Amino acid sequence: MEHIDVSRRPSAYRWVIVAAGALMTCVALGAMFSLAIFQEPIALDTGWSHVGIASAMTLNFIVMGIGGFFWGAASDRFGPRVVVMIGAALLGLALVLSSQAGSLLHFQLTYGILVGIAASTFFAPMTAATTAWFDKNRGFAVSLVSAGMGVAPMTISPFARWLITAYDWRTAMLIIGIGAWVLLLPAALLVRRGPETPGTAVAEPSAGATPSETTAVETGTPPLSQVFRSPQFIVLGLTFFACCAAHSGPIFHMVSYATICGVAPMAAVSIYSVEGLAGLGGRLIYGTLADRIGVKPVIVGGLLIQAVALMAYLFVSRLGEFYALALIFGSAYGGVMPLYAVLAREYFGQKIIGTVFGAVAMLSSLGMAFGPLVGGLLFDTFANYSWLFIGSSLVGLGAAAIALAFPALPGERGRTVGVAG
Repeated sequence: MEHIDVSRRPSAYRWVIVAAGALMTCVALGAMFSLAIFQEPIALDTGWSHVGIASAMTLNFIVMGIGGFFWGAASDRFGPRVVVMIGAALLGLALVLSSQAGSLLHFQLTYGILVGIAASTFFAPMTAATTAWFDKNRGFAVSLVSAGMGVAPMTISPFARWLITAYDWRTAMLIIGIGAWVLLLPAALLVRRGPETPGTAVAEPSAGATPSETTAVETGTPPLSQVFRSPQFIVLGLTFFACCAAHSGPIFHMVSYATICGVAPMAAVSIYSVEGLAGLGGRLIYGTLADRIGVKPVIVGGLLIQAVALMAYLFVSRLGEFYALALIFGSAYGGVMPLYAVLAREYFGQKIIGTVFGAVAMLSSLGMAFGPLVGGLLFDTFANYSWLFIGSSLVGLGAAAIALAFPALPGERGRTVGVAG
């Protein structure tokens, strides 16, 4: 447990937390998503199947989702610093071990499971930690932390591609693993638990709630069983799940799709980078809009844009067209992703934000797990990616429809039930 008198810390320190969180999400998620860059070189060198290699990414998301829930709960109890320190050490180790994998099973265990466990220590705990440091501009701050995910395709992915070209995939992965230790271990030492602030919550007592449950809600700490049954959590979790299920497949298979369309391999990787740049801008724009006009309309609008962009990929084939659509698609999915954490904080308060957002992130990771595997299966079956984009677009429309059911936030209705955060 961290025993820190945060009340005496200058408020400017909150930007150190933002910077540390952005760096961690960039390195951790960038290393994980770089499997899209490693996939073809690994297959050519080892003879392992594309579906077998891609299944490591599916394992990443499943393990990251489950781990995110437990690490989020651990950060509520022990503070975020110890959690991200463990993650930093484990991420480097996982990449180093993956670089030495002698079989597909060995690779799936190290890259698919260990990298997933490591990555899960950063996103939910650092996002939750950031919400504690900001009362105003919370959407913008959380978006900056999440912006690390947008920077990753512009940094880690091209770096991985350059290393593979200069050396080989094993050396490239080894270097990235060592780099993760060098960057993340010092950054983890900067992380602190945020100051205690009163909050509002949200989960009104459900029908049939016992007196003890009602009292818990009114006095500040609702039981998790009640939280997980609340309409706020159900709608939040389902929307996040469908959102990620919609875009994960197209993101992972975009480089392969562009190559099939005739785009040169290095140029195809640059499409991935443009998506990341657009996602960075989208996070800042959508986060600022959410602070101004509300989170719900921004999420619904972003989900609709994402769904339309996914369908539009059926009609592109040239590099310039891929770039243009990458700007729209990347800004949409990148812009809405951090806003789910803002909703979780507003609905449930700060005391249990790590646990709640970890649970929601677990659902989103399960959604992310479907895309890479389903995309590979669809390609193997139909020898093209058309059904991947059609299905992803329909799932994206479903996410927007679910988001319309978000309950009103505190302050948007006449009566709220207080839960100290």
